[in-house]
Amino acid sequence: MNESNSSISRHRQLPPLAALRAFEAAARHESFRRAADELAVTPTAISHQIRLLEEILGLALFVRRTRQVALTEAGLRLYPTLRDGFDSFARTIAELRPRTGRVAVTLSATTLFTARILLPALGSFQAQHPDYNLRLHASDEVADLAAGMADIAVRYGAGPFAGLAAEPLLTDRFGVLCSPRLGLSAPADLRHTILLHTEWKRRAGAPDWRHWAQLAGMDDLRVAEGPRFTEDGHALQAAIAGHGAAIASLVLARAEIEAGLLVNPFGPVIAGATYHVVATPEAMASADVRAVRDWLKGIVAAV
Repeated sequence: MNESNSSISRHRQLPPLAALRAFEAAARHESFRRAADELAVTPTAISHQIRLLEEILGLALFVRRTRQVALTEAGLRLYPTLRDGFDSFARTIAELRPRTGRVAVTLSATTLFTARILLPALGSFQAQHPDYNLRLHASDEVADLAAGMADIAVRYGAGPFAGLAAEPLLTDRFGVLCSPRLGLSAPADLRHTILLHTEWKRRAGAPDWRHWAQLAGMDDLRVAEGPRFTEDGHALQAAIAGHGAAIASLVLARAEIEAGLLVNPFGPVIAGATYHVVATPEAMASADVRAVRDWLKGIVAAV
């Protein structure tokens, strides 16, 4: 250790670690209650630790409001330094721990994303990471990552995702999909075609026939008629079978389009929301979860 670093170490004066952890968690969640849940203490204990930190610094770090807290200017300056520091601690400690046997990581995603994107690429993950057991948790219900239901997840939407670190994966696109056997070549052909509908469960604001018809300038299209499906995968299967045309994700139907089972015969194409890879900040800092995150980014790069 050189003389400069030794001098810094001798004069390093830091507040108690418990107070710093309480502040970082409360700042990240913008809530004393959620910080308390994460650290397994009471909200009163969080409040006490933050009061202690504010007394030590001689500065207010939060503006207390009813059921909400907001960072002051001083808090905004302190938060990123502590956040990055704790992330760095977690990352280094995870990398130092010796591996014992195979590593298990649980990845949660919707059933359709799992079937259309993850399963076809699963072999590439095993080839890249032979010491890992990747568990796919396919569900249209949101997995509680803080409760340990999964280590990492794919979420659809604009966010923010409270208490989670998030990175964008890819943006969805929606359009008309049908079997080439229907011979559709122009939007006007839809006036004589059965329209298949999906009752989207978790994709708030997802495009539908009404949205598409407005963009296409087809106000006379009978968008209320036709079979309805509670699962988007079932609507795609009906389209493949030639039972009608659907408004569906061009991203998730990519394999069927490339195989010639489905075609997108004409526009318009509607931009959807973005898929994000999310995890708790602590999990995202671990080498195991980052390995899954990097694999996800790789497999969607060509989509």
